[in-house]
Amino acid sequence: MDQLPALAKVFAYLSFLTIGGGMAAFPEMRVQIVDVHGWLTAEQLTHVYSTGQMSPGPNMMMVAEVGQLVSGFPGALVCALAFFIPTGILTFLVGRLWTRLEQWPWRASIQKGLAPVAIGLAVGGLITFGRTAVTGWLTLLVALATFAAVAKTRINPVFFILGGGVIGLIALR
Repeated sequence: MDQLPALAKVFAYLSFLTIGGGMAAFPEMRVQIVDVHGWLTAEQLTHVYSTGQMSPGPNMMMVAEVGQLVSGFPGALVCALAFFIPTGILTFLVGRLWTRLEQWPWRASIQKGLAPVAIGLAVGGLITFGRTAVTGWLTLLVALATFAAVAKTRINPVFFILGGGVIGLIALR
């Protein structure tokens, strides 16, 4: 229970880094959760994040799992609220303003500038995530094969998730 204020502060802060999706916040999430507070190990965070990615619903609900591991149900609730409420309010306010500025000449330029930033943040998160998730030649092969298959085919990604699970059961015990 003594961790609740720290959880609220960290996850409210992280919520503002999710431009480009949850992966954009992953590098700072790792720093805060693993390095600064020591709430989880890098491997635990990678597992929780991976599970969140394959779970139905918003993938960033994994923040509730972090809170649960740190402080039980109250931690889960604090993390979820701290992570989603600030950016929910900000998104609502910016969305209203953005609609009002529909004819503003700078609007298109801002959108064009934010898109590569979002991609850069997401790729930075992916690299940070990959440093813990790719642990050897087999996991590298699975990652590259999945990337290639998703990029080149229209196969439902759920099959890659299941395949990764099977590979983990068979070869990575």
